[in-house]
Amino acid sequence: MRRSEINRIIRQAKDFLNERQFMLPLWAYWSPSDWKDKYTVCQEVADNMLGWDITDFGSGDFQSTGLFLFTIRNGNPAKDGKTYAEKIMIVGENQETPMHFHWNKMEDIINRGGGNLAIELYMADNQEKLSGEHVRFKIDGITKTCGPGGTVILRPGESICLQPYMYHRFYGEPGKGTVLVGEVSSVNDDTSDNCFLNPVGRFPAIEEDEQPIHLLVSDYPKYL
Repeated sequence: MRRSEINRIIRQAKDFLNERQFMLPLWAYWSPSDWKDKYTVCQEVADNMLGWDITDFGSGDFQSTGLFLFTIRNGNPAKDGKTYAEKIMIVGENQETPMHFHWNKMEDIINRGGGNLAIELYMADNQEKLSGEHVRFKIDGITKTCGPGGTVILRPGESICLQPYMYHRFYGEPGKGTVLVGEVSSVNDDTSDNCFLNPVGRFPAIEEDEQPIHLLVSDYPKYL
């Protein structure tokens, strides 16, 4: 992805979050120079990968296959005793996050407002492929069942609990508008706890055609 595209997506995301009155931490708006010499006091932010996260999953087409995320909080139990994480995401109509599951993370995906979020579900089999078994899940604490590949529609205010080894892909339902999506989960590790059905690039290579307006989580090693 080009840095100019990433900067554009960040600007659009800030406008959308402001419209929805969803506020980010103050450090979210720091420029790259504001981070200089702050690793000691910002160690949790950097080490636990809090902050801006934009990916096209290696597709080269963010609008079709991509996701905007901002990790608000995330723990490292061995260091800080924190066992939970929280993200905010923005999902466009028909903008797909590819099929994947997590080996360890349990998460609630929450429609925080806007359009409807469509989530397609499968269980993983013993070879970590798509299983033919039915999927049992909970919507806001209510147990539901669907067939393999069943699609669940989350309307604003609704949430689904996704357990480890539960394959899922999601996108904004066509004709319903952009979706503000929350995630509340156990500790998040995007470097080693994502199993994609088809291999993707979780953190894109960046072509530096202009200066970043804000650092991505993948920028921290370079700038800090």
